[in-house]
Amino acid sequence: ARRSLASPVVSGVLCPCGSPHGSAVESGGGGGGSAGSCGRSLCEASEQDRRLRTLFQKLDVNRDGALCIHDLAVGLGRLGLHRTELDLRKIVKAGDKDLDGQLDFEEFVHYLQDHEKKLRLVFKSLDKKNDGRIDAQEIVQSLRDLGVKISEQQAEKILKSMDKNGTMTIDWNEWRDYHLLHPVENIPEIILYWKHSTIFDVGENLTVPDEFTVEERQTGMWWRHLVAGGGAGAVSRTCTAPLDRLKVLMQVHASRSNNMCIVGGFTQMIREGGPRSLWRGNGINVLKIAPESAIKFMAYEQIKRFIGTDQEMLRIHERLLAGSLAGAIAQSSIYPMEVLKTRMALRKTGQYSGMLDCAKNILAKEGMAAFYKGYIPNMLGIIPYAGIDLAVYETLKNTWLQRYAVNSADPGVFVLLACGTISSTCGQLASYPLALVRTRMQAQASVEGAPEVTMRGLFKHILKTEGAFGLYRGLAPNFMKVIPAVSISYVVYENLKMTLGVDSR
Repeated sequence: ARRSLASPVVSGVLCPCGSPHGSAVESGGGGGGSAGSCGRSLCEASEQDRRLRTLFQKLDVNRDGALCIHDLAVGLGRLGLHRTELDLRKIVKAGDKDLDGQLDFEEFVHYLQDHEKKLRLVFKSLDKKNDGRIDAQEIVQSLRDLGVKISEQQAEKILKSMDKNGTMTIDWNEWRDYHLLHPVENIPEIILYWKHSTIFDVGENLTVPDEFTVEERQTGMWWRHLVAGGGAGAVSRTCTAPLDRLKVLMQVHASRSNNMCIVGGFTQMIREGGPRSLWRGNGINVLKIAPESAIKFMAYEQIKRFIGTDQEMLRIHERLLAGSLAGAIAQSSIYPMEVLKTRMALRKTGQYSGMLDCAKNILAKEGMAAFYKGYIPNMLGIIPYAGIDLAVYETLKNTWLQRYAVNSADPGVFVLLACGTISSTCGQLASYPLALVRTRMQAQASVEGAPEVTMRGLFKHILKTEGAFGLYRGLAPNFMKVIPAVSISYVVYENLKMTLGVDSR
């Protein structure tokens, strides 16, 4: 018989019966028994605590009550588990809540429990036949779903590395024993199912870019996702363009003396320019999707490399930093298009013959600096928008995964749409005053002889003349377009994915 890959201390660490702590998972082993179905009556808390402390003490080589990288390297080596220094760093990084560079007992227990839940999700996603075992064909199929093609012989090599009893299948216990103290931070299934910024387009491209699995990047699936996301954004923005133009008009022209309502705003637009005028500014809004998305994705990947985490999932604060910087670079690159979009949305009938004519007029009358009006509030708005959107989405995602993810990390359409809608709404609400000031500054030259004002001066003027409510003009049509925008972009994204051969769902 081949030597076990995991020490008995490790294989039974969370429960005497070998099942994961606090969950009923059938191991799929022989005998028809439910090896993982014991409850608290058999697995008393004191016994679990004793086993965890035994493992902790075996790993705590220098007996200082905490596990550092050296402790893990020596301790795991004695248990027959050899890990690279990079793997050990990932384990400490994942569990180190107080950021002191080591794991105390509570952090170690929390890491094991959280890590096992992730392993269980991956196991369930690989177990296509739902029989509690993974065979070579299931590994081939799962990797093919991720865009990676391997032979059955290659899959058998993967199996042999984990198979302890020579059956050429892996049950839950074998899977857990092999991976329990091996970092699996970047879980492909969660990344695949919980795309956010790629799928949902609400007109403001300030969200933190999505993570892509290593396989998606190596096989070129990432650009298919981006193309599908871009196409979905174009359709979504076009369908909600009338609400977007109304928002811009209310941001710039609404005041206490000119209190525009939604019906009145639409009536005014149609009376002035006919039904087609409802889509003014949409052309440039759609055109800027491609360059902005491409620049942001490339910048995000480069910043990740600079941070030093090329192929692992970033922590939330690292994603926020990298995503905000990437967003700032992308916005700086295409910002003149933002100004053009605002001017085109506010134009009167016959004022410009098209986008190029509008750009020529601005350049001739106001100079190059006009293309960067409102640049500062726009840059400042990235942090609250991206930060709150990311934090709310990650919180909702993790809450769902912890409470409801039993057999798969796939949340289903409704949950995904609800999370995207709530996070986008919260992000917009937080950054809306900055967005309003940006739009007014972009529109300044639309009014002949308007004095140049600073961001600070404009904030003071709005608060003095209209009160705090004045910073939220146009919020109603803005929120009205969130649900249809999210829904439309999701449906189009899924259909374009199938057309482009992305078969991950």
